[in-house]
Amino acid sequence: MHGLATWRSSLCRRCPLASGPRPRPFFLPIVQVAHRSTIQRRKTSPNDGNDKQLTFAPPKRPLNIQVHAQLQKLRHEVDTPEHRESLGLTPATFDAQWTLFARSINTWIRNGTIQVNLLARDIGRANSNVATKLRYLFHAQVVGQRFTQAELENQKALADLQWPTEWYPATREIPRTVHLHVGPTNSGKTYHALKRLEEAEFGIYLGPLRLLAHEVYTRLNAKGKPCALVTGEEQRIPDGDNIKMWSCTVEMAPLNRDLDVAVIDEIQMINHAERGWAWTQAFLGIKAREVHACGEARTVPIIKELCALVGDEVKVHHYERLTPLKVSSTSLRGDLGRLEKGDCVVVFSVLGIHAMRRQIEKRTNRKCAIVYGSLPPETRAQQARLFNDPDNDYDYLVASDAIGMGLNLSIKRIVFESTMKSNGIDYAPLQISEIKQIGGRAGRYRTAHQDVVEASTSSPQPAGEPAIGLADQQPIRNTDNATVGFVTSLEQTDHLYLQKAMRDEPSMIKTAGLLPPSIIVERFSNYFPPGTPFSFVLLRLHEISALHSRFHLCALKDQLVIADAIHVVRNLSIQERLIICAAPSNLKQQAEKDFLVALAKCIADNESGNLLDIPTLPLELLEEPMSGDRKYLYSLEQLHKMLVLYLWLSYRFPNVFTTRQLANHVKKLVEDKIEGTLSQFNFVELYSAKVKKREQALRHAENERSQAELDLVRMAREQQEGTAQDQSNEISYEAQELLRGLT
Repeated sequence: MHGLATWRSSLCRRCPLASGPRPRPFFLPIVQVAHRSTIQRRKTSPNDGNDKQLTFAPPKRPLNIQVHAQLQKLRHEVDTPEHRESLGLTPATFDAQWTLFARSINTWIRNGTIQVNLLARDIGRANSNVATKLRYLFHAQVVGQRFTQAELENQKALADLQWPTEWYPATREIPRTVHLHVGPTNSGKTYHALKRLEEAEFGIYLGPLRLLAHEVYTRLNAKGKPCALVTGEEQRIPDGDNIKMWSCTVEMAPLNRDLDVAVIDEIQMINHAERGWAWTQAFLGIKAREVHACGEARTVPIIKELCALVGDEVKVHHYERLTPLKVSSTSLRGDLGRLEKGDCVVVFSVLGIHAMRRQIEKRTNRKCAIVYGSLPPETRAQQARLFNDPDNDYDYLVASDAIGMGLNLSIKRIVFESTMKSNGIDYAPLQISEIKQIGGRAGRYRTAHQDVVEASTSSPQPAGEPAIGLADQQPIRNTDNATVGFVTSLEQTDHLYLQKAMRDEPSMIKTAGLLPPSIIVERFSNYFPPGTPFSFVLLRLHEISALHSRFHLCALKDQLVIADAIHVVRNLSIQERLIICAAPSNLKQQAEKDFLVALAKCIADNESGNLLDIPTLPLELLEEPMSGDRKYLYSLEQLHKMLVLYLWLSYRFPNVFTTRQLANHVKKLVEDKIEGTLSQFNFVELYSAKVKKREQALRHAENERSQAELDLVRMAREQQEGTAQDQSNEISYEAQELLRGLT
């Protein structure tokens, strides 16, 4: 027995409580054509020339061809001996199920149902989920026939997620006071929250990035408060059992520890479509008597409502920006020669960062520092110090959007290389809140350097643990021209959108993200027969979940891909599958998928996961000489992702993956190889292709906005015409009634 290692619950088909008649099989809906009962249908002969067949002009991209291509791909993936066996199907029964499924899909396409319209709308998108939807529908047809009515009712009862505040009963026993620090960037809100954390005996910092968690960890240790660092792929625990201070990424929040003070940074991410559940979990579940949440003012209503649901006292502290912020009247018009000392160019990819650095240094003959999240902490801190020091020739900084999350860098002006950002599949415009958060980092040109100097003199950092300088310094209000922050874009095509975004206000946050806790997923899985694909279980739970109006379910993205990849691995428990599905991997390449499956088999069989014994790990790359070849660079990046995945799992399954120290050493070797390769890499061709693709996406977004505006105008005109026509009809009707009365 494999697939889902679980048994059916007590409410199974053999239970007397479920002895009622079996429900209808869970087939895809059959669409029928309705006729008015009061109209007699005209009888026609087959040769009646007036009864012509209704035809449609062929679409530019025929939907049936695209769906059939997805169906063929899906059949190739699921029509394997392992997958058929997990579903309890023989080759003959699989063919019968597939024929029925394909026939139902064809019926949908022919009849133009609502489902077809949804598929057509989704299939044209770059991040289309059509393959996931088709897979879910096929599994629903196969597995859904096996449910009793009692099991379906119990599934719905278990999927009731309306009261997540009740998931943390131990926390509800603690009287909590929530301090909500809200304000724009560079307003001092983080400073006040971290000051209170330093005064506490037991405390924790929860941030969105391991970069920020590392900075708080470094600062607390430098001030003589031993602190533990816990992120997804790194843990540094001080000696001794009594740990008093923690610095974690928000997903790693320990909910079972009694604390005095908890600081939750960037609380507005509670509304994030994919990661919002982690902020909700931390806010509702952290056992701290004082909870300090830092973020944007648009979070005040939702936080107040959450506090009202759990009975916490809430105090809102408003902060104003300490230095002015202005949008430049024009962009740099693509000329890097217009850069000024203290400028930071924001780029959204590692390759783009290195390409931009090279172009700036070539154009200006001045040095340029770089900062992004995946840089080693020591390298990152060194680059930041070089940029912060006004007495050297490092005039410019190229950084990722990580600078928007609270790093204290001496930036005079923010320059957006683009207002489009890749979501992993396509380019999409930055949200207003993202632009404001990143752009708000400008204006710390003089005060930031002073803060870094003062911090280094008052509390020197220990050797080997440098810090960039978190934005937690004593706020200093200054309106001099030297500290006015400016925001602009590199290209003029982005400048209009940038001006509008900086002028507008982001909408208020109305919902908080949720994911069902593991205990609910485990219990929900018990209602499915062994071998049911775990991705189907997750999607089914999301489909029938009942939610409170103040919450939304976070999207399942990489979890479904991982769940399907490890479906054929036997003897994995539900808890183990949940852990593996949360791993930092998107499995875009087959090599990454094979590596994850190999690790999952080690967990399932409880065998040694020695790094050197995993055949799918291409360690031979370390023996190859460095080159500027693009394929070689991608291979190194892929190997780095595999090592990060191994380290991540080693903290969850330490008895299986025992060579963590070796993995860290190899990871450092790969990072050195990547740095060396980037120094030789020719970015021109790749960077030009990315810029061209991004410009096409920008034009497409502008066309969509223009079309939306035209649609609004057309709808308003039609509404006015409809109102006028209604009034005309009313007059005609009144006139007719009057005539009838006269006659």
